Amino acid sequence: MAHSYASAGDSPPPSSPDTTQNNLQHFFVLHKASEKLTCSGKARKRLDLSPTKLKPEKKEWDERCLRMEAFQLVWSGIDSTIKDVLRNMNARVFNDIHSWVRDSFNTNTIKPFPPPSPIVTHQLFTALLLTKNMEFVDDFLTFQELGLFLKSHGCHVANLSSFDFSPKNGIAGCLTSLLRQFLMRTFDAADMSILASWYSQQGNYGSPVVVIINDMERCCGPVLSDFILMLSTRFCLPALVTCSLVSISEWIVKIPVILIMGVATTLDAPSNILPSNVLKKLRPCKFTLGSPAERMDAVVEAALVRQCSGFAVGQKVAIFLRNYFLNQDGTLTSFFRALKIACVQHFSTEPLSFMLGQLLAKEDSKGFQSEKVVKGASEILLHARDQMAEQTDIPIAHCLTVLKRLQMVWSSIVLCLYEAGKCGKIQLLDLFCEALDPDIYTSLASDNPTGIGESLATSLSSDHCMLEQDLSFQKGQTICQVVRKVRDLPAALLCQLLKSWEVLTVDVPEIHDKVKELQALLKFEGGSCKPDFTGISRRHTSHSPLKIGKSQSINGKAAILVDCMVRYFMRPIECIQCHEIVCFRNVEKLQSALIGDSRKRIQVDLLEFHKILRCSCCSRSGNIPLSSMPDTSIVYTLAQEHGDLINLHDWFQSFKTIASQPRRKGECMLKQSPLPRRRKEVNESENKSEASIQARFCRAITELQITGLIRMPSKKRRDSVQRVAFGL
Repeated sequence: MAHSYASAGDSPPPSSPDTTQNNLQHFFVLHKASEKLTCSGKARKRLDLSPTKLKPEKKEWDERCLRMEAFQLVWSGIDSTIKDVLRNMNARVFNDIHSWVRDSFNTNTIKPFPPPSPIVTHQLFTALLLTKNMEFVDDFLTFQELGLFLKSHGCHVANLSSFDFSPKNGIAGCLTSLLRQFLMRTFDAADMSILASWYSQQGNYGSPVVVIINDMERCCGPVLSDFILMLSTRFCLPALVTCSLVSISEWIVKIPVILIMGVATTLDAPSNILPSNVLKKLRPCKFTLGSPAERMDAVVEAALVRQCSGFAVGQKVAIFLRNYFLNQDGTLTSFFRALKIACVQHFSTEPLSFMLGQLLAKEDSKGFQSEKVVKGASEILLHARDQMAEQTDIPIAHCLTVLKRLQMVWSSIVLCLYEAGKCGKIQLLDLFCEALDPDIYTSLASDNPTGIGESLATSLSSDHCMLEQDLSFQKGQTICQVVRKVRDLPAALLCQLLKSWEVLTVDVPEIHDKVKELQALLKFEGGSCKPDFTGISRRHTSHSPLKIGKSQSINGKAAILVDCMVRYFMRPIECIQCHEIVCFRNVEKLQSALIGDSRKRIQVDLLEFHKILRCSCCSRSGNIPLSSMPDTSIVYTLAQEHGDLINLHDWFQSFKTIASQPRRKGECMLKQSPLPRRRKEVNESENKSEASIQARFCRAITELQITGLIRMPSKKRRDSVQRVAFGL
């Protein structure tokens, strides 16, 4: 058996020449990069990889640990906020379903009475819950929470999926799952009478039995039909009663089963799946969850616009997250996964990201003091002077304060625009991506070289809103829609909009005062709003920049106020100093982590294998293949010298030339080894046979074929292989 070793220090087992040439078996080519030997014959010191040697010098604070703690703090806040938002959105529908379940149970519940026949049927109270999702992944958690909600209100609940209604298992599969959830055990022969007997026991009787089917459109139609017919049957069981006429008789034990079925497309879906005789057994009631777009807007508002955790994303990352959400059939799960990966990438690549934890924690509860964190941040800033030269002269504490203040103002302005755009069905996700565009802010700020106060007064005293003219055709389309919507709002809706603006801008006094002035110009009378010029004092009108002329309406002034909001206060995160602490902008890393390019990654790993093996001898060789390299890397490096077709014979001869070269490690070990026996073993290991080299070559090109980098020979050209991937 022929073996190939990476180090000359490992001696092969004795074997005869005949068996070496003819009896070929599996072998492994190992490359050991931990032992380094020089060509001059002097051996380097062996690297001590013990934890005590590799452990860095202990400092007062560990930046990596701080970043990990900050990530856990930030993402736990984002995750809990998202769950609370979705739970609050579903709360109203869940309460309506629970009220309907109770009403149906009270209607469905009757006292035991002598049965006219052993088995009778009745209609099933059925709730059709419209989810509006093309993918079930978002609805899984929703139905789980619905089941927990009903259980907390005293219902017996079982959740069934479409896998329980497969044609392979039939009706027995869904019944087995039903009994397992209710009775907490598995039965060899599942029967509905077992459930009826369980429900008649003390403690179980008197509560509704709710069966939730997550996605009925994915269920097998015949199996679901049989299941509904089975549930609509009343079973008679023997029961001992106190009666003046009889002592033992058969009494109906009615199982008040209430069915809840999730529907993804339309509420008419049951008629397309179930036959007419089964539909007659259902007494449906319709409920509707929020659409994916509505839930996405609520999540974006809580997690990214209001910035519950302080974490932010750049415009390119936001656009990628929006496109990723739309391309994945609008699933919130894909958006959450992408957002979490962006958060991980930020804390793993940005040295100052650990400061984000200090923006969240008001008190020191993580085992480190704020002074030490600020000191550590200052040290990082000093080392990163070349990359962040514009920020090194600014105190880090003051920078964080300004950053937090400007982000709060930006969030208020974006929410004001969203309130104005709700009437026009403008999506917050689109507005969010547009509000993060630094080019919009830069173009608008360049037109106003004066201070904010003077520019604000000048803009408010103008007669026309110039925002639509200043924004280009490609940029700011959503913001321009908001301006047009404000200009066309009826008086009653304008009053409601100003009330919401008053609440949203309470922390922005410059805008809040102007909103109050606009409200002063309106007077509510008889359920409608109209301009009121009589209730404004002379002193107020003389000093206020919001002077209403006969040729200008209140809507025009409101549109001008929107112009001022965007022009002077909507400053994106990427235009603020020290934004690297809280903002993730590297969309290439996020795209690579989510979508990936496996073929490109394989090519890079094959050509830059020394970075993975931590091998210095191979890295110094550049693009020149060495015998110490892995066989697959040698073969792929040689393939770079060919075009579309690679001649197998030439390829093998090149590989043979490299693989037959004596290794530098072997030569160094030969010069320093004092034992003749050791020298003889090294010489034998270097004399590789032709058959073993050919076997190694075949194994390497097979790996390239499996990874999709080459295509094996065709019948027409058996001596050549075709390259599939070119370049990186």
